[in-house]
Formats: sequence, structure tokens, C-alpha cells
Amino acid sequence: MSPDNFYSELPSFSDFHKVGDLDDYRPVPDDWYVLAADIVSSSKAVSDGRYKDVNMVGAAVIAAVVNRLGRDRVPFVFGGDGAMLVVPSSDVEVGSRALAGVADLARSVMELDLRAAAIPVARIRELGGDIRLRKYLLSPGNHLAMILGDGLEIADRILKDEEAVRPYAIAFDDEPLPPLEGLSCRWEPLPAVHGNIVSLIVKPSEGRTLPEITKQIAAGIGFNPLQEDSRAMLADKNRLRFRFPPSGLSQEVRMAFAAAPARGWATTLFECLVFLFAQTTGRKVGPLDPTRYFRELGLNTDHRKVGDSLQLVLDLTDAQLDALRKSLSDGYEDGALVYGLHVSSEALMTCFVEDIANSRHIHFVDGSNGGMSAAAAEFKKRLAALAGTGSEVTGPA
Repeated sequence: MSPDNFYSELPSFSDFHKVGDLDDYRPVPDDWYVLAADIVSSSKAVSDGRYKDVNMVGAAVIAAVVNRLGRDRVPFVFGGDGAMLVVPSSDVEVGSRALAGVADLARSVMELDLRAAAIPVARIRELGGDIRLRKYLLSPGNHLAMILGDGLEIADRILKDEEAVRPYAIAFDDEPLPPLEGLSCRWEPLPAVHGNIVSLIVKPSEGRTLPEITKQIAAGIGFNPLQEDSRAMLADKNRLRFRFPPSGLSQEVRMAFAAAPARGWATTLFECLVFLFAQTTGRKVGPLDPTRYFRELGLNTDHRKVGDSLQLVLDLTDAQLDALRKSLSDGYEDGALVYGLHVSSEALMTCFVEDIANSRHIHFVDGSNGGMSAAAAEFKKRLAALAGTGSEVTGPA
């Protein structure tokens, strides 16, 4: 396996229930970098009702870098108010410039401050962390990276520390607009069919394993979210809602067509009309086969992933939510896990469609009104409290 093609040549797995098999995670080469980005004061933007804008900028981070470098080469994790990507040293300058372009665009168009850094994996390992990967197959041609080793948490701490991040901060002058082809947000928010959209981050403590923790969770909510169960899916056809024009279309035009908004409106509205026709009639229109697209869309979402911790977006009843809270609280009090949780009435979905004719599309799912960023804030508070007791928290096992 060549260092630059480490991710593209990594074998994939298709049974998410096996995501906790630690022996199958492989360390990235020492000369790789973490491209880390998040929005400063995202909680303020959320409180102002701008979480769709926040999600759009977070997804733009991934779209810009992937469009420059190629998805097969770049593992990434979407975090709601930002993203983490891991790239070889040969790609770090190009990826950094793409991030700088997103930061400029976010500031000028969305009035959001995106901080970004390129942090060496070698430095993360010096600090006691690691970046180990597996590649999860969503559908043919579409993958998500599963990442362990506390390296992303260390990168996040560096990113948010003004002194620590200084040597790694990304700042280029007069960068061109980033390549955001394929970035879109045309689906309406996904309603909570059962009453509660739950954004959950959970991590086992030392000596505990992910299967043990999820078994405990499953006993309360009635299903195992790591298994192939329809109750764990969010983007099913009955829940998806498309209106014309989409309520999130302005965010898409402002970001992806910043250089030519008039052309952006014309292009996106035409594409929406074509999609509406295909959806209504079930007929294939050009490269869009609605039957195949809806089948793949349900699979190609990141509603469950591992980015140093297990991250889930679930739709639960009040009774299931109460059982989940009790299970997590008991586990935390026993020192078995640390967690963060946020509840909302709907989920948001931001899409990155590279090539619909060849089924290359992925969909980022997050709870509304804070979602994963709010769950992460709660997680970090509990993690700090747990660290104060001398207990240790490890990656899923």
C-alpha cells in the first residue's frame, strides 16, 4: 500500500455492526495531516436560528477538499459545525488552499468565521493520540471513514487553542472561490416520526467495549442502532419531503454559486423542476433514475459513524428517549462511558452529489437547532468531569 493511496487502497467493510472490531483499524502514515475546520461561536449562530447555514458551511469544507483531491483519497468526518479530513503530505497544500477559500466564502457570504488548521499526524502521535482508519461501504462507490485513536479530539483541542494552533493555522491571501460543485441542500427538514430526533455521541471508558455499550442502549430503545434495522434509518422515502422551491435553496446558491448567483438560481431551479418531475412520475430523466436514487439515498447517509466516538442520529419515542437517557446516565455514573445528547423535532440533511449518473452521492444528517455540535459540547463537559476523577475514556472497542 503506497502512502499517498493509503485510503483508496484500504479494504472496506459493509456490516456496520462490526465497526468496533479494533484489529481492522489501520494507522494512517506518519506524514499525513488532519485538516480541521469549525465555525467560531457556532452556538450563537444556532441560537439565532442559523443552524442550516452552519451545516452548509461544514459540508462545504468537505466538498471543497474532496473536489480538489478526489473522494477516494480523502477520509472525512462531518461534525455539524465543521469537519475533519485526513490527507497525505503531498495533498496538504492543495487541501489547505481549498479550506482557505471556504473560510473566505463563509466570512463574506454567510458572515460566519471558519477557523482551519493543517495539523501533522506525527504531532498528534507525539501528544499521545493516533489516527486509525477503517472504510465503511455505504453503497457501491460510496464510503465513510471510521476513525479511532483520540487523534481527532486532540486536533480539535489544538484548533480551538489560539497559541497551540498558531504553527498550523491555515491562512492564504486572495484565494479563489473554492470548488463546491455538487454541494446542495434541497430536502426539507426530516420530521421526527416518533417525536424526538436525538443526536448522540457516546464513547466507552477503558475496559469497556462498544458492543457492551450498544447492547445496553438496545435493551432500552428496543433495537440495536449498529445493526441493519429500519428503525435506525432516517432518510427513508416516506420521511423525505421535497417542495418547490426548496426552503434551503438560498444557502446553496449563496455558497456554491457565489461568483454567479443569477446563473445559480437558474441552474438550481431548473434542476429542481427536473427532479420534481422524476420524483412524481417515477421516470428516469437524463442521468437521474429516481428509483435507484431513493434506494441509494437511504443508504448513503452519515447518521451513524465513528469519529473517535460513536455518533448517531436517531428518531425515538418519548419512552425510548427516557430509557436511553437512563441507560447513558447509569453508564456514566458507573464510569463505563461518557456521552453527549441533544434532542430536536427534526433533522437536517445537506447533500454532496458528485456524479448522480454513477451513483456517487453522500448525505450529511444532523439534528436541528444544534444537533451534533450541541451534543459535542455536552460530551466535552462530561469528559472533562470524568477526567477529573482519574477515569480514562478510550475509543470504541
